[in-house]
Amino acid sequence: MPPRTSAPTRTERLDRLPFTRAHRKLLVGSGLGWALDAMDVGLLSYVLVALASTWEVTPTEQSWLATISAIGMAIGASVGGLLADKFGRRQVFAVTLLIFGVATGLSALAWSVGALIVFRFLIGLGLGSELPVASTLVSEMAPARIRGRIVVILEAFWAVGWLAAALIGAFIVPLSDDGWRWALAIGLIPALYAVVVRFGLPESVRFLESKGRHAEAEAVVRGFEASAGVTDVASPGVTDVAAPATVETTPAQLGARQRLAGLFSSELRGRTVPLWIVWFCVNFSYYGAFIWLPTILFNSGYPLVKSVEFTLIITLAQLPGYAVAAWLIEIWGRRMTLAVFLAGSAASAVLFGTATTDTTVLLFGCLLSFFNLGAWGALYAITPELYPTRLRATGAGWAAAVGRIGAILAPLSVPVLSALGGNALLFGAFGVFFVIAAVSALLLAERRGQALEE
Repeated sequence: MPPRTSAPTRTERLDRLPFTRAHRKLLVGSGLGWALDAMDVGLLSYVLVALASTWEVTPTEQSWLATISAIGMAIGASVGGLLADKFGRRQVFAVTLLIFGVATGLSALAWSVGALIVFRFLIGLGLGSELPVASTLVSEMAPARIRGRIVVILEAFWAVGWLAAALIGAFIVPLSDDGWRWALAIGLIPALYAVVVRFGLPESVRFLESKGRHAEAEAVVRGFEASAGVTDVASPGVTDVAAPATVETTPAQLGARQRLAGLFSSELRGRTVPLWIVWFCVNFSYYGAFIWLPTILFNSGYPLVKSVEFTLIITLAQLPGYAVAAWLIEIWGRRMTLAVFLAGSAASAVLFGTATTDTTVLLFGCLLSFFNLGAWGALYAITPELYPTRLRATGAGWAAAVGRIGAILAPLSVPVLSALGGNALLFGAFGVFFVIAAVSALLLAERRGQALEE
């Protein structure tokens, strides 16, 4: 490995910057795409209820409409991570937003359940690719001392999108039999937003350096430094940047099979296995509970309007959940914050399943929303930190893909578990999965305040 001069590397220069307007632009730009994705996922829960009455969709068809998106997301996440490590984070982020937005708009024109299922699959492809790529991009550009907090704030945009879905579900979907079509048509917004993303956000400096594109990396770093009022910083040359010494391990030369094998190298398998377990369990419980929440409340005897109102209130609890997680993640660290919020999710799920009054349904539903979404924020923060640059998007993408298997199984399991033991058995099962996730989270490496591995 060639010797380094005393001049700081570009990534060190990024890590020591304060939070600037450039960081804010990246965070908001990525976060708005995240919120639009959440809006689509959230809208599905209201669309399912509407279709049950307008198209007389059966519970089995409802399950497949909920599940097919997760299948697309699993494929999208696995492929998107690989592509992002090869072609760049920003490029893949923009393309997947475009696929997601167009497919969502087309789903508003669906003429049958079968057609809607096809469109939901395409939506899942775009959505599954976008989320891990966006978190990887933000994680690689954020200063090390506040990196976890910034990624949790990024994930908090999910609550904004879910809240928008709740409002649309409450005020647009009930307007007419075609209200669900108008709700889905709003999903065309991401298609237009993709253009802004493509030309408005920077590419990851770490990715650019891994590809030998040092001039572009230098320009991005200087832009962030200028935003912070930093000038005249020594710029290391190409040979001053630590880089792999052989062709076999050069990121540009790694094929998809090599990157996947790298996730299970002796160095990384101890991170990959528990991470995949956490992702699977969290997805199973989250998608099982929240996609079906309006339907679960409706089937429990609440009128449709009231079930929608309750869902809206429960959704609001996501915001303080993210806020507390964003604060704790730089105090307790990623691992402990994730484990505690998962344990809180487990207790809340069990209590919600046994709730019998309006007050307890709302209380325990809000607690479940608070802890579950706070855990999501911590999970997205810790995931990209566990892998070196050459495998970061691949690692994040495949963790999300394995998680989507849980999201696939959960909607199919809800009707079965509900029939066997009602809400008590259903949410008790979710609680068990949260406990398994909490134990697995304690096995993950803690990288609070540390520079990302190159």
